[in-house]
Amino acid sequence: MTDTTFDPRRTQRLVILQHAGLLTPKHGKTGISLLRYRGDEVVAVIDREAAGRSLREITRLPLKRDIPIVATVAEALALKPTALAIGLAPSGGRVPADWMDDLRLTVRSGVSIWSGLHTRLGEDAEIAAALRTGVTIWDMRREPAGLVSGTGGARNLPCKRVLFVGTDMAIGKMTAALEFDRAARERGVRSCFVGTGQAGMMISGSGVCLDAVRVDYASGAVEAEVMRHAPGQDILWVEGQGSLLNPASTATLPLIRGTQPTHLVVVAKAGVKTLRSFPHIEIPPLAKVVALYEQVAAAAGAFAPVPVVGIALNTWEQTDAEARAAIEAAARETGLPCTDAVRFGPGEILDRILR
Repeated sequence: MTDTTFDPRRTQRLVILQHAGLLTPKHGKTGISLLRYRGDEVVAVIDREAAGRSLREITRLPLKRDIPIVATVAEALALKPTALAIGLAPSGGRVPADWMDDLRLTVRSGVSIWSGLHTRLGEDAEIAAALRTGVTIWDMRREPAGLVSGTGGARNLPCKRVLFVGTDMAIGKMTAALEFDRAARERGVRSCFVGTGQAGMMISGSGVCLDAVRVDYASGAVEAEVMRHAPGQDILWVEGQGSLLNPASTATLPLIRGTQPTHLVVVAKAGVKTLRSFPHIEIPPLAKVVALYEQVAAAAGAFAPVPVVGIALNTWEQTDAEARAAIEAAARETGLPCTDAVRFGPGEILDRILR
């Protein structure tokens, strides 16, 4: 960030750059998440492949209004936004060269840019020259300054710390954490979501982008963020990343050590038997996944025992009847309460955590 007055937690007029991301949601999950949790602030979505169509019909999100889908950045700028959020991850995680002129136009028009991609937009000479008070580049995929290695210090915090872990990447850990946070706030609990990825950061306005942090400092980065958010809170809901089951994931263990969780919630996708990117790797039975996470969290007694208090099931692709059947099956298998927090609320799992 280059503007010290910048605060993404303030109400914005957002446009979301989402080219092809509405029709291929796995590449556009950041934008979809922004629509779900900051939809009231979105004035347009930019997607040349879906322009003119109904956003409600494409996303199936419970939007209060059918936000327009436009084809170009110029059309979106006519709606007087305060910020443009890049809502998708192109191949390689970098800004495509043919987007740069539009992003330069955005800044010249007095509109800030939020980016979770690897490209450092603030280092582009034309963009840097156009920045001024009230216009900034939030390049969130940067390692925070002054990091140190983790110490396990979060274990001494008085607040509860709930970490969402999963059977794979990109299955809804952030969404589950946000739903639990929202439900806890509605009950009057002093509750705070801690973002650890670009989507969570855009939604909450703060956090640390864990995949931008060198592995030696990853648990320390999580610990620092947890310690920063803890004062005055009863519960922290820490966004999970990756999975202990996924060979490409390095994020889950630093999250466990940095959070020093008091509770774990296992997130799984209903009906999925193998890892999405590694179909030759089967997902173990949920009961074994629960045991694995509890064993790793406690580390043979080096840390306090940490219970898995429930299963958050992602049933997005199921009918209501199929979703309820999957939830009942997971509860029978594990002996733990199970829910789809988006569809049915956190329910008994939240009750257990609040006891």
